[in-house]
Amino acid sequence: MNKMSRSFSGRFKYKMYEAQNILRIGRLTRAVAKKAKVNKEQKPVIFFNASARIISTSLNAAFSSLTAWGLRLTGVPVKHFVCNAGMSRCVLETRYDEPSYEPACHLCTAQSQRLTAGASVEWFDYQENNSLKKKIIGLTVEELSEVVFQDIPLGKLVLPSFRWALRRQYLPEDDATQFLLTQFILSAYNVANKFKKLLDENPPAVVVVFNGQMFPEAVARFIAQKQDIPVVTHEVSFQPLSGFFTYGEATAFPIEIPEDFELNEIQNLELDEYLGKRFQGSFTMAGIQFWPEMKSLSQELVNKIEKFEQVVPIFTNVVFDTSQPHANMVFENMFTWLDSILEKIKVHPETLFVIRAHPDEHREGKASVDSVQKWLLKNQVDQLPNVVFIDSNDFISSYDLIARAKFVIVYNSSIALEATLMGAAVLCGGKSRFTAYDTMFFPATVPEYQEKIEEFLNTENVDVPDKFIMNARRFLYFQNWQVSLPFDDFIEEHALNGYVKFKNFNPETLHPNQSKTIQKIVDGLFEDKSFTKKVAK
Repeated sequence: MNKMSRSFSGRFKYKMYEAQNILRIGRLTRAVAKKAKVNKEQKPVIFFNASARIISTSLNAAFSSLTAWGLRLTGVPVKHFVCNAGMSRCVLETRYDEPSYEPACHLCTAQSQRLTAGASVEWFDYQENNSLKKKIIGLTVEELSEVVFQDIPLGKLVLPSFRWALRRQYLPEDDATQFLLTQFILSAYNVANKFKKLLDENPPAVVVVFNGQMFPEAVARFIAQKQDIPVVTHEVSFQPLSGFFTYGEATAFPIEIPEDFELNEIQNLELDEYLGKRFQGSFTMAGIQFWPEMKSLSQELVNKIEKFEQVVPIFTNVVFDTSQPHANMVFENMFTWLDSILEKIKVHPETLFVIRAHPDEHREGKASVDSVQKWLLKNQVDQLPNVVFIDSNDFISSYDLIARAKFVIVYNSSIALEATLMGAAVLCGGKSRFTAYDTMFFPATVPEYQEKIEEFLNTENVDVPDKFIMNARRFLYFQNWQVSLPFDDFIEEHALNGYVKFKNFNPETLHPNQSKTIQKIVDGLFEDKSFTKKVAK
């Protein structure tokens, strides 16, 4: 099949899937509206998700919709706070190379209208605040990043998602960046103002938002918490078609494992089966398969490894990812961490360092502007004889590298857990959901980190405490099966990567009495606050 034929086939499949999806959404919203009985004595739950879909239903759009429908079927009042071209720029349609480009608001609004049909909706439009505009026009990017207006730290609230939208860590001082960051701040204040008005008029029991780092939802979260209103954030979890809900920050993925939790025989087998698939590259995240294939180490690389006394793989992250603000506790960011490692690379010629870019770094439509490859070239790391660089589009097995490693260096990538389970000593540079437990080495300061690298490089063997492996197994199982809430009864993969379509299911199965997932979310919202499934004994 030629390229044109594949393109036509892909468009046809997308249109077919989307047509099915639209019909099913319509049937679901009508059925829920017909069966919902609102308890007027109960405070509402407010949902806000402006950053997770535009041309179809994303995973997180599905999570919030299904949860809202399930709540309404129990009688819980639900209110949707929905953008109606309420931002001059948003994270979904920002174009650095075309800053004047305006978001395709009509597409997003159409999605919102379909998903919230028959529900109580507060639409908000865009009204620019002249006082704020006068204050920030002409400020540098650095100054804009620190803007506070009416006690709202707008600059800091928009910064993580602004980096995400521009796909970069370092923001240039140029007209395009200044303009776009100004629009983000003006839009963020509009969200804050309109959301505060909604909270004042409709005091909720709880607010549920997507992600919590994307600036519309981050601002809403800030406003609600300022009024002592509980806020739940949600994100894609680690099993296919599963979500993670928390009163903490979903992008940090905070997990509380009971001290007495131990895996039974069945759970151990389940985890081993999962790891077997991971080690073969057979897994997806947010509907994306990072490893379409996985190759063994080339003979050329093997020959080079054998010329050195030891090999140390270095696994990086996508620097603009919304998990990174949580990670940057020891180092300013991932690149300052790499700078620190580079100092050691230069004084240890006996060691081969294999720097691996994250497989998502060059994904189409999400490619990093500030990439590891650019850092490599800028610092002439590629000229060093004891460095091998593996780019994100090279599908060499990371696990084959780990198997040969003296120890493994990671920023905060989840491969750290898998490396530990393979028996490798892991040295983390960034905080992660698993660094709260004894699963790997995580020095608290930069000097301590450098000291630990030096120690590992110079010792004959790096011992891995037994508790690291035990805790890694406990953590990985708990993460994947106890806090990952499955939605696969209701959704399936779309023809378009990263999106989903609703299954043809009876809407009544969304009632908590019939859905363990919806029941767990209801319990989390109103009772135990954990969103964690009952631990199997």
